[in-house]
Amino acid sequence: MRRTLALTAIAASMALVSATSLAQARDQIRIVGSSTIFPLTTKVAEYFAKTTDAPAPVVESTGSGGGFKLFCGGIGEQYPDIVDSSRQITGSETAICAANSVNNISEIKIGYDGIVLLGSHNAPAMALSARQLFLALARTIPVKGASVPNPNEKWSDIDPSLPDLKIRVYGPPPTSGTRDLMGQLLLDKGCATFSDIASLESSDPDSFRLLCRTLREDGAYIQAGENDRLVISKLEKDPTSYGVMGFNNLDRNRDRLQGIPIDGIEPDYDTILDGSYSGSRPLYLYIKDDHQQLVQSLGDFVSTYVSDAVIGDEGLLADNGLVPLTADERKETHAQAAKFAGN
Repeated sequence: MRRTLALTAIAASMALVSATSLAQARDQIRIVGSSTIFPLTTKVAEYFAKTTDAPAPVVESTGSGGGFKLFCGGIGEQYPDIVDSSRQITGSETAICAANSVNNISEIKIGYDGIVLLGSHNAPAMALSARQLFLALARTIPVKGASVPNPNEKWSDIDPSLPDLKIRVYGPPPTSGTRDLMGQLLLDKGCATFSDIASLESSDPDSFRLLCRTLREDGAYIQAGENDRLVISKLEKDPTSYGVMGFNNLDRNRDRLQGIPIDGIEPDYDTILDGSYSGSRPLYLYIKDDHQQLVQSLGDFVSTYVSDAVIGDEGLLADNGLVPLTADERKETHAQAAKFAGN
C-alpha cells in the first residue's frame, strides 16, 4: 500500500513538473506552413511584435503539407504551434495528429487567395483554358483514346494561337498546398473536358486523380521549391517562362508580373471572392489549442491575426494581396477565435 501511494505521489509530482515545464517552455510562437501565406504571416508577426511586448513569432515556409507533418508530430516545445495553410487539413493528416496526441486543433479561415499562372511583364501575353493548361502540364494526355506521354513541347503545339515558345512553367513541389489545389481546381477541370477521363471521376476517382494531377518530369514543369521570391526572379530573368503561384504574389508585384486569364476570367479581387475565377481558394490557420499553456502569447497572436486591423477590408493583409472575408464570414472567424482571447 505504501509502495502504491509512493508511486502515485511520484507520478503526480512528475505530471506537475511536466505541466510546469510545458507552461514555461517557450516565449516565441513557432509557425510553419504555406509558402503562399508565408509573406502574409511574416507581416502579421512583425505587426504583433510592434504592437505588443511579446517577441515576434518565428515563421517558416515549409509548404502546407510539410507544415502539417511538423505540426502533427506531437505536443511540446519542439513542435510548431500554428500551421498557416492554403488548403484544409486532410483526413490522413488529422489521423497522424491524433496518433501523436494532437487532438485539440482549431481551424480558422482568414481570407482568400487564388492559384494563378504568372509571367513577367516581358512575357508574351496569353489566355488559357483549363483544358489547355492540363495539356501543357500533365505527364500523360489522351490521344485517339489512348493515354500517351505528353508530346507538347511548345504552347503553340496545343493551339496555334498560343505563343510559339517552349513550355517552361515553374511551380510548387508536392508538399505545397498550392500544388494540391492546382490539381484539384485547375488540372481536374481541364482533364474532365475529355469524356473518356471524365467518366472515371465517379467510377474510379483514384485513377482520375492520378491521370489528371501527375505532372511532367521532362523539364516543361520545373519544381521550384517554396521560395516564391526566387521564382519571381527566375521569371524576370527568363521572360519566356511562367510560374504557378498564389494571387498575393501577383497583387504585390503588379509592376513586375502579369496574370494569365483562365477560361476567360482574370484573377483579381472580385473574381476570387465570388468564385468565378476557378483557381480561387480560402486560406486557413490551424492552431494547437494545448499549446496555449506552452506559449503565453499564443492567444494574443491569434486575436491579432483575425482582427479587422489585419484581415479586414482595409486591414494590413488586404494591402498585401489577401482577398478579405465577407462581413458574415469575418463574424464567424471572430467567434472561432474568441476562445483564445485573454489566454
